[in-house]
Amino acid sequence: MIRKLTKFLFFSLIGCFTALVLVMTLLKWVNPPTSAFMLAHDINHLTSGEKAFSRAVWVPLTQIPKQVQIAVIAAEDQKFAHHNGIDIDATLDAIEQAMAGNGRRGGSTITQQVVKNMFLWEGRSYLRKALEIPMALLLEQIWSKQRILEVYLNIAQFGVSDFGVYRGSRVQFNKPLEKLSLSEAALLASILPAPSRYTAKHPTTRLNRKKNRVLTHIRRIDGIRYLTQLK
Repeated sequence: MIRKLTKFLFFSLIGCFTALVLVMTLLKWVNPPTSAFMLAHDINHLTSGEKAFSRAVWVPLTQIPKQVQIAVIAAEDQKFAHHNGIDIDATLDAIEQAMAGNGRRGGSTITQQVVKNMFLWEGRSYLRKALEIPMALLLEQIWSKQRILEVYLNIAQFGVSDFGVYRGSRVQFNKPLEKLSLSEAALLASILPAPSRYTAKHPTTRLNRKKNRVLTHIRRIDGIRYLTQLK
């Protein structure tokens, strides 16, 4: 009985891994119509009616202004061009803080956030993190950095029911994405940790401070020239 169960679990894991590789490979070229986070959001709407259905408009990376791209990288993952999916130092720091009773710092890279948003679930969970790390390493082997950034910019949440930078620009600034200034792009990127709590329309002092830090990080990583390192 134990042998049969072990065999079943082994082949189940092989099947799940194979399916995951196939899906990731397909999404290397096919734009995802939705994400796990958007689906969960829509289910919440159907069951409670508290939020609108998720709204998102896909924009190719070539049409996303470079100031928006670099602002998000500066806000979320300044080592994005150089790591293999995991920022070891940030992860160890997050573990130390969690052990010390401070679990606010996540240490997630943009790649990890793509994995979480696309395939996993919201909320803090050691199981999710245990899945997220190897999946991020795998994704980096299949997708280019540019593809990872493109998908992230199109599925990240920028409002209560708005996903992707296109909708973020519309709902936060009421203007087209290509009209955003560098300062506005930095402010848009600054709401990412809590898009349902912060708004660029009425930024708090804390949000403005973060925007200024993002602008400082942009200068420190060499501005939009940083984007030439993404392959």
